[in-house]
Amino acid sequence: MKFFFPFIYERYLAKQIYAAFGFILFALVALFLFFDTLSELGSVKGQYTLPLAFLHVLLKAPSRISEIIPIAGLIGSIYVFAMLASQSEFTILRIAGLDIRRALTTLAKISLPLIVLTLIMSEWLGPYTESLSEKIRMKALGSSFSSQFKTGIWVKDRLRDEDGSGPIRPGVRYVNVGKIEQDNEIKSIRMYEFDDAYRLLSIRSAVSGRFDRSGTWILDEVTETRFKETKQSDPLNPVYSANTLQYPSISLNSEVTPQILGVLLVSPEKMSIFSLGRFITHLQGNKQDTQRHSIAFWKKVIYPFTIFVMLTLALPFAYLKVRAGSVGIKVFGGIMLGMSFQLFNSLFSNVGLLGSWPTLLTALIPPMTYFILAIVGLRWVSKA
Repeated sequence: MKFFFPFIYERYLAKQIYAAFGFILFALVALFLFFDTLSELGSVKGQYTLPLAFLHVLLKAPSRISEIIPIAGLIGSIYVFAMLASQSEFTILRIAGLDIRRALTTLAKISLPLIVLTLIMSEWLGPYTESLSEKIRMKALGSSFSSQFKTGIWVKDRLRDEDGSGPIRPGVRYVNVGKIEQDNEIKSIRMYEFDDAYRLLSIRSAVSGRFDRSGTWILDEVTETRFKETKQSDPLNPVYSANTLQYPSISLNSEVTPQILGVLLVSPEKMSIFSLGRFITHLQGNKQDTQRHSIAFWKKVIYPFTIFVMLTLALPFAYLKVRAGSVGIKVFGGIMLGMSFQLFNSLFSNVGLLGSWPTLLTALIPPMTYFILAIVGLRWVSKA
């Protein structure tokens, strides 16, 4: 602690901010978990008992924490700075030589542990407990994942040789999966394969499939229909022959893994940076649009550092005089600031997606806007 915060005032500010942050984070997480539990009560039936529903909600807490940390940091730091201002403690620190530059440096140090905490929750603990939570719920309800489309999940894949293995060749394969079971088994599979001229080569359907450890899909009860163009003198009137075969089981190499299928069922905003990066690579390899996932990727990269922006937004409240308003009004102002940032951040992402703006710029503008507002506010109140 002394090594990281060598000055006494730094340790004092860090202790006050962390204490307020912890209390507010606990209160906000408890509030959100309460509402999540209420919304989950409608699904309680059979083997999915109330304790399991509560466990399902509790395992989602790390994801909630990663979402709430910046807001808790803003409200907690506003409360601390408002209290310091009301007791003239911050005035004493300013007289002792605490200028804006040193104050910002101290806030940067204070924000680092919170940034690490956010990364742990959003990138490692959150996705793991979220997956475990869904598995517990699915096992109790006996349900399976399915997409928002009535026909299931659609994904684009690269085409290989006729037996489904071998090197990649020109063409494309569209894979349709009806359901994904809790053990990564898939049901109701259909595949449509086209050559590089988008002529239909085959239609393959399977009742079920599973992914083995060697990276191969094992499809069961497969029906395959292959189309072949017969040589004709008239190229404008081609004739095709169809050959239908049935197999009890076949092996198929594919770039579509259970992880990619799972990604398709999760909104990009709830994915980890690693999962987003891997899925963006898959989309780029299949020449698909990556705009939405790229915006989410850069937002996830930048999001932990918005904690420093939130702490900077709170700093001007330390310069306000006591007569400028009570602590309660300042905390309420902090809540409004936090809500406005979240709304602006979400709105700007949608605007950037519609306008096809550069993804990094779309993710960077909201926090930079609020950081500039914080610096302008600091300049203004420090001269008042």
